[in-house]
Amino acid sequence: MPMPASDNPSASMPRDAGSLTLPHKLSLLSGASFWRTAAIAPAGIRPLVLSDGPHGIRRPHNEDEPGLGNSIEATCFPAECLTACSWDPELLAQLGAATAREAAAAGVDVVLGPGLNIKRTPLCGRNFEYFSEDPLLAGELGAAWVRAVQAQGVAACPKHFAANNQEADRMRIDASVDDRTLREIYLKAFETVVRSARPWSLMAAYNKINGIHAAENPWLLDTVLRGDWGFDGVVVSDWGAVTDRAAALDAGLDLEMPASNGLGLAELEAGLDAGTINRDMVDASVARLLQLAARTASPAREPVDPEAHHRLARDAAARSMVLLKNQGGILPLSPKLRLAVVGELARTPRFQGAGSSQVNPTRISVPLDVLAEGFTAVSFAAGYRLDGESEEALVSEAETAAAAADAVLFFLGLPEEKESEGFDRPDLTLPADQLQSLAAVLAANPWTVVVLFNGGAVETSWASDVPAVLEAWLPGQACGEALADVLTGAVNPSGKLAETFPHRIEDTPAFGNYPGESGTVRYGEGIFVGYRWYDARRMEPAFPFGHGLSYTSFGYSGLALKTAESDEGQMVSVRLTVRNTGSCAGAEVIQLYVGAPGGTAPAAPRELRAFRKVYLEPDATADVAFDLPLAALARFDPAAHRWTADPGGYRIDVGSSSRDIRLSGSLELPGTGAEPTGQLSLDSTIAEWLANPRGQRVLGALAAEAAGGAGETGAAETGAGEAGGLAGALSLMGSLPLRRLARFPGSPLTPSILAGLEQAVRGPETGQGASTDA
Repeated sequence: MPMPASDNPSASMPRDAGSLTLPHKLSLLSGASFWRTAAIAPAGIRPLVLSDGPHGIRRPHNEDEPGLGNSIEATCFPAECLTACSWDPELLAQLGAATAREAAAAGVDVVLGPGLNIKRTPLCGRNFEYFSEDPLLAGELGAAWVRAVQAQGVAACPKHFAANNQEADRMRIDASVDDRTLREIYLKAFETVVRSARPWSLMAAYNKINGIHAAENPWLLDTVLRGDWGFDGVVVSDWGAVTDRAAALDAGLDLEMPASNGLGLAELEAGLDAGTINRDMVDASVARLLQLAARTASPAREPVDPEAHHRLARDAAARSMVLLKNQGGILPLSPKLRLAVVGELARTPRFQGAGSSQVNPTRISVPLDVLAEGFTAVSFAAGYRLDGESEEALVSEAETAAAAADAVLFFLGLPEEKESEGFDRPDLTLPADQLQSLAAVLAANPWTVVVLFNGGAVETSWASDVPAVLEAWLPGQACGEALADVLTGAVNPSGKLAETFPHRIEDTPAFGNYPGESGTVRYGEGIFVGYRWYDARRMEPAFPFGHGLSYTSFGYSGLALKTAESDEGQMVSVRLTVRNTGSCAGAEVIQLYVGAPGGTAPAAPRELRAFRKVYLEPDATADVAFDLPLAALARFDPAAHRWTADPGGYRIDVGSSSRDIRLSGSLELPGTGAEPTGQLSLDSTIAEWLANPRGQRVLGALAAEAAGGAGETGAAETGAGEAGGLAGALSLMGSLPLRRLARFPGSPLTPSILAGLEQAVRGPETGQGASTDA
């Protein structure tokens, strides 16, 4: 079927693009400035403008400079670390559409976002730009945002592809990670977005993956991205990620950014002369760039209403904040209380992350100002300095204010210099002077609520002494109003953690395998990232993945499980009912986890496979349905190079968090796909042969023949015994490759028998024992 004109690279070619000279074509493959691509006016080829934008547009005034701190005004929406906690694809779609409208108004063609990297370690300084430790949640939210952006005629550019999970040595670090872990954890969110949202561009990361830079990695960009997933858009480098432009083009990278002072052009010319690249590669990348220009040629230029976008930022922040603790129902607070607000962060809020995503907001809603307007009596004490210098006078002032108040709001958080793009955090702790002031305030008034401003998980041992904790993350320019909405109950909190809060850094999955040594970081924890790690080790986190309280309560009932056939094959059907059992309206995130049957491959006790957010009035119910294709339960089998769902018993858990499971059941499932042929070889171990159904049959035939050699008399008894002895011997030597078994004294395996075994296991299934004679 022919592609629509806008999806066909050749359809976007200008009228005389076929006559472009080679120098013109090569010039299109590198940026013309920091933020623009090259233009060829005689051929009708316009420049494309790219902009940072995971949580708002950052278009510099001067496009020849990075423009950090010098960009146009734009709405600063909540950072992804917060919006991920909404678990609400519809909300992410609203944010994507608003971002695209501002991009179009600013003349931006490509918005660099969303950030889809997995939160492997809470120390990553850029975690605030990423959604989650879980690839399903990150993928679903990212896909909703991308679809909404591109529906406005603006290109999204998911980043940073791939395994870009730390800022430490980020330009050079080599991520040493096995195929299964890559496919299931670090590539999965990108795969979800590429397959379901079809982004028009995608950014290759700085780091290496198994020895090869991501921007020059043919397996990553060509085999997986374009081949396996069918990506047809432009692959752009992260800014400064290219070390060899010809190698990058050969791997599938279309556009190097930013301008490279002529180095990229010279390397392409040298590659053409040497034959390491060819004109077909150049033409393919040029065609994709022209296709991108056609796709973004006519954005939906709707008028931008800054006030409406500010209201959206407020709504998104309030609906995403996570109520971690609410002992004694201290929240919501009555506006009639005498309230002490303590903490410099209440007056000087940290509402966004630092680095390339930093937005110049249209306005800022300061928490202290909003609270002062909303409560009858409000006092303020700074309590600490943001530079971390301890000052006893500030602590004393905070104690006095707390003692005279009915309740205290204490603002804790990480200052900008503690976490940012470009460096990782050294530890999980909050500033010592802030914690010192908190301890003094608690002694003066235990009726204290903590509000957290931070971009990543922090150590929370102090929380055991605090009756209530509200995780606000980095809530964007409407932070003050959003906080007031939640603290007073105008909005019922419904956020759920998109990442685990550990007790100690030593408890985290990457500890001992981060930040690496000698330029390599080993992903030794494999698939056991985030909650998978804590569950597998039966380790209690401080706050688990998926956790979040509400001012109301929810009851779960009526779990019904069954399998059914559909056009997609066999489906797993999960049905249940959720009731709002409290006294106020609220939203609940129903989380569906699946535990795969045990087998030869390691498996997490449970993995998130679906979720749904429902809004309910008091005493109202919702019937919740999940229909999962069997393929959605699959793991990646690196030996067979495919996704497979193992046959056996699957446990289905439904709950309010990964550790708050309300309903459980089980299903026997047949698995997916036929038994792979060619998986076994003479270099496979005895155990692998015995674990494979066809391998078992072939070795069984060999055992039977060996038993038959004992003669006809007593064959039934001695044959069975010898067959059992052979099987026992094979099991005892399970780690031995079959080929090497032939070298042992007395082995029945001759070269001809080995050849027959290999032929039998690779040949078509006949249902009969295959001969082992050559």
